[in-house]
Amino acid sequence: MYTLPEVAIYSDGACFKNPGPGGYGVVLISDKGKRKELSGGFRHTTNNRMEILSAIMGLRTLKVKCRVTVYTDSRLLVDSIMKGWAKRWRKNNWMRNKDEKALNADLWEEMLTLIDKHEVTFKWIKGHAGHVENEHCDKLSKEAARGKKLPIDTGYENGNNHMPH
Repeated sequence: MYTLPEVAIYSDGACFKNPGPGGYGVVLISDKGKRKELSGGFRHTTNNRMEILSAIMGLRTLKVKCRVTVYTDSRLLVDSIMKGWAKRWRKNNWMRNKDEKALNADLWEEMLTLIDKHEVTFKWIKGHAGHVENEHCDKLSKEAARGKKLPIDTGYENGNNHMPH
């Protein structure tokens, strides 16, 4: 019987001044002991966008269906997926309620598409509490945010961080 490969994804985002220069850091560890690190930054973005994008970047790297646990210190990220908020926002045309648009719909849409390809659980871990992989992701994300000639986060800078109709 085939069992799905298991992958742990540790993810973190950082932003200086929020909004401002931001970055993401990701560590993937497979059940076979393979480890991969990813990071990148943008010249002007938000912390929440980087938290979401960090998990997306980890999920994007998976080539086959996997059983995935995403560890993050972002309660927004965990709750939006595990409590079904993001799916509800999508169903309601990216509205949080009748008056408020859901922020970062461009990223939530990609996140929902990616998690549909895998068996994914999101788990919250306390940030800055000595968890080795979380601390490393924090370091990666901050280093990326300090990079030179950072690219544009078009979803943020173009003001279209909710889906076009």
